[in-house]
Amino acid sequence: MKPINDRVVVQPAAAEKKTSGGIIIPDTAKEKPQKGKVIAVGPGKDDVSMTVKKGDTVLYGKYAGQELHHKGEDYLIMREDDILIIL
Repeated sequence: MKPINDRVVVQPAAAEKKTSGGIIIPDTAKEKPQKGKVIAVGPGKDDVSMTVKKGDTVLYGKYAGQELHHKGEDYLIMREDDILIIL
């Protein structure tokens, strides 16, 4: 996959299965993860270089990105502006 312009492909982290206290979270109550690993980065837009790079772990907004299912894996395609922080 090769994103265009200022797009970034992120593989979301797995949803938490247990709380820190050891309580198992049922599938219906699991929250959508807001953390993931950058898989691919576009070249940038209007001569502005990209800040994130492949392999970075990032936090993004709860409703950021477009979901994509490719070769059995789930990904998000989002603009670099939707990324809040690089961990």
